[in-house]
Amino acid sequence: MVNKQTVFLVRHGRTTWAESGRHTGRTDIPLSPEGRKEAAILEPVFEKVDICLVLSSPLKRAFETCEIAGLSGRARKEPDLMEWDYSKYEGLTTGEINEKVPNWSVFTHPVPGGETLEEVALRADRVIARIRLQDGNIVVFSHGHFLRVMASRWLGLDPSFGKFFPLGTSTLSVFDYEHEYPVIRTWNGPLLTSACAVSRLEDGSPEEGRETIEQNGK
Repeated sequence: MVNKQTVFLVRHGRTTWAESGRHTGRTDIPLSPEGRKEAAILEPVFEKVDICLVLSSPLKRAFETCEIAGLSGRARKEPDLMEWDYSKYEGLTTGEINEKVPNWSVFTHPVPGGETLEEVALRADRVIARIRLQDGNIVVFSHGHFLRVMASRWLGLDPSFGKFFPLGTSTLSVFDYEHEYPVIRTWNGPLLTSACAVSRLEDGSPEEGRETIEQNGK
């Protein structure tokens, strides 16, 4: 039986910390003016999409993106969607951390005082389990490193595979299914192209859209 559920994942818009490359975990900062402008691109995108559930991280930068997109009235704040707890590395750039720990990566090295990769993966697994209980399309607003772990777990991969899924701010990604298999249909798509990513749902079923994509790709 083919699963017709589609999951739209939005990484929040830019913040001043993101623009400077600083690790932003639980520090609750708002979107920058540019981030708000980018988020506004989403407002008309989901107007014709039948959505059964909207989930958002409670952190300002994610929920503000959700609000500007016009979906906050339907959104449920989900703590499991919060960004990685970087603890002592909060606010530092990767370059600054590498001065102390050469070749450090959140996917390959410990985060002193913060979450482990396995703990973040458990949160991602809980979100995925909740999603798969729904019968319909879902929109998720969250954060970069968390969504990279979630992408790995959606495919049934070890969470460390998140290092292969770079994800910018103000991006839309799409999870769904190829027959019974979970797949990533779109990844790291700029919000400027987000209307294209959801257009197949406006004219017909997700399956019809997939069929067109497959035929055009041959």
